[in-house]
Amino acid sequence: MASPPPPGSRMASGEARRGSGGSRRGSAADARKGSVDARKGSVDARKGSTDARKGSVDVRRGSTDIRRGSTDSRRGSTDSRRGSTDARRGSTDSRRGSTDARRGSDAAGRKGSIKSLQESRRESSSSTEASVHGPHRMPWATLVKALGGFKSSLPEIRRDRMLAAYDPLALDKDLEPYDSTISPPEVKVWGDHEPLSKIPYKILSGHEQSVTSCHFCVSDAKLLSGSYDCTVRLWDVFDGTVIREFEPRPKAPVLGCSVTADSTRVVASSYDKTVRVWDLETGQMLWKIRHDTFAVSCKFSPNGKFVVSALDVDRGLCVVDAENITTVIQVKDHHKRSITSCCFDSDSLRVASVSLDKSIKIWDITSQATLLTIPKAHSNAISDCCFTFSGHFLCTSSWDKTLKIWNVHTGEFRNRGACVTLMRGHEGCVSSCSFARDSSFLISGGYDKTVAIWDVGEGYRKLSLKGHDDWVMNVAVSNNKKWILSASKDKTMRLWNIEQIDKIPLVIEYKKSMGLKVKQCKGCDRPFSSFGSDSPSEIFTRCVFCRREGKDIPEDGSSSSEG
Repeated sequence: MASPPPPGSRMASGEARRGSGGSRRGSAADARKGSVDARKGSVDARKGSTDARKGSVDVRRGSTDIRRGSTDSRRGSTDSRRGSTDARRGSTDSRRGSTDARRGSDAAGRKGSIKSLQESRRESSSSTEASVHGPHRMPWATLVKALGGFKSSLPEIRRDRMLAAYDPLALDKDLEPYDSTISPPEVKVWGDHEPLSKIPYKILSGHEQSVTSCHFCVSDAKLLSGSYDCTVRLWDVFDGTVIREFEPRPKAPVLGCSVTADSTRVVASSYDKTVRVWDLETGQMLWKIRHDTFAVSCKFSPNGKFVVSALDVDRGLCVVDAENITTVIQVKDHHKRSITSCCFDSDSLRVASVSLDKSIKIWDITSQATLLTIPKAHSNAISDCCFTFSGHFLCTSSWDKTLKIWNVHTGEFRNRGACVTLMRGHEGCVSSCSFARDSSFLISGGYDKTVAIWDVGEGYRKLSLKGHDDWVMNVAVSNNKKWILSASKDKTMRLWNIEQIDKIPLVIEYKKSMGLKVKQCKGCDRPFSSFGSDSPSEIFTRCVFCRREGKDIPEDGSSSSEG
């Protein structure tokens, strides 16, 4: 029979069992603790990855802001472009770091993501500081505006340097000295601004709206003007100042004005349906007539006894005795459409009128009948008319860009020789026309902003005067033929000195280009032109005026081609 184990062995085995049980318990507890720690580590890793994602989102936002800042910096300077490029690189590194942070869930990954985030933030902050606190601290828009203002002020500075008192009509005056280190721009002081044509002129400013009418008076020492600003003014030729404004002024725009040949009275018509007459010397209003419709034009007769007015809606004429203020003639429906202008002949017996209906009519005051009607005289509305001082010919200007000279006895248009070129001179509608006293030349104004000077005897345009900024509304010639006056829609008048026009290189060159030869008149020593193709029997040694006095050609005719 087997003997029982000794007590020590039992105890040892029990302790062994207990130790194994305790080891089992300890290992299980340690395992549990390790799994808990692992779970906590995974949770921390998840939190770290979440923080990394948030950091990457912040990095993306920062990179977007950096891109916006880099766009502004590109406009500003090259340094900002480089800074934006570095910012893009930093944002790319931050994206890569955030990707690594997502992949690694351990502490090293967290540290790497944190490190990458810190580096990206440092780089973005450094790029932002470079764009904000770089060498260009002033905003670019402000800098450009400041430079633009400085550049635009240079012409003004130069202009102010040239604003010395310069009177082109007094060419012997000297300019005030100025700093020669500044090169001033070329000053345009001539009428048409062409290098070979130098016509001195004065600008008369003062009207507030379009100047509609202008005239010479008082032996060419004074000027008369009417304007849309409801004023009629008297000017001094020499200093260009306003001597008088006639009162009481019309209550509506002035459409036309005129002065007697002896410069004693002034007449003006207005949109207020009135015709007013003032004494030129005192400025006192003598009388006023009110019509039922607009008086678009008014003229004194050469003898000063009558005033003719063109009525708009009535399409008629009204002739008033200027002495006793009685109506001599009242004609309605004289034209089919509104009358644009009217004028007396040199004998103060006939009145010519032109209209929007393209026709010309001549009315006889004595017989109170129409002497001549020329229908369809132009292809568009006729704007103005004027007689030669002998009364044999009438010139008309039209919106068809042409002028025509008519024989008032036959009603024929002189379309050969001297007048054929009058149809080629203006690029726009012709608004007005006026003969010189001896009919040697004709001037016209147009909506092309120019004043044309025509040689009636030789049949060509001598010169085109440019300078007005808007339509030329009216023109006038002084009695001594030295001055031309033009009124414009640009609110100014211009006084042109044409005394030396035949000696201007541009006029001489134009004559040569037309085959004209410039000769010296043996009778008056005046230069005159003749065609190079003239036969020996047609070669003249005297000008048209001396030939006319010698009865070589018909009176008032400047060429054998007159009608």
